[in-house]
Amino acid sequence: MTRVGILGAPRPIPQQRWLAPAAGALVIALALPLFLVAGWPLTGWAAAAVLWVGTQALGLLLARVKPSADNIAASGALAFGMMARLLIVLVVLLALAASDRDAGLAAALTYGAAYTAELGLSLFGYYAQEPRA
Repeated sequence: MTRVGILGAPRPIPQQRWLAPAAGALVIALALPLFLVAGWPLTGWAAAAVLWVGTQALGLLLARVKPSADNIAASGALAFGMMARLLIVLVVLLALAASDRDAGLAAALTYGAAYTAELGLSLFGYYAQEPRA
């Protein structure tokens, strides 16, 4: 018999799935006044905001795909879509950084802060629940 640690015990999917993306959106929204006051390039903020909305929309679309052992194509489409989200963000941020270093850095830091807020709240919501037996 193997023991499963507290981090490895399976838990149900949290009911408030909108809360973590909302935290990321709040980070993006709160960054705008900071950009305005500090005089940072608004192109960077706008790029981060558009990337955030786009990746969340793609995530909603991918959430409709229901992978199962019987439907391997759905599992492949979901995996490809999740990787595509990452690659799209990477390509856009690299292209922006190549054309305007300051705007690219601002966009990467803003998007990264929003993603970190979403990931942190997602992990907290998942591990705050009781493990399933």
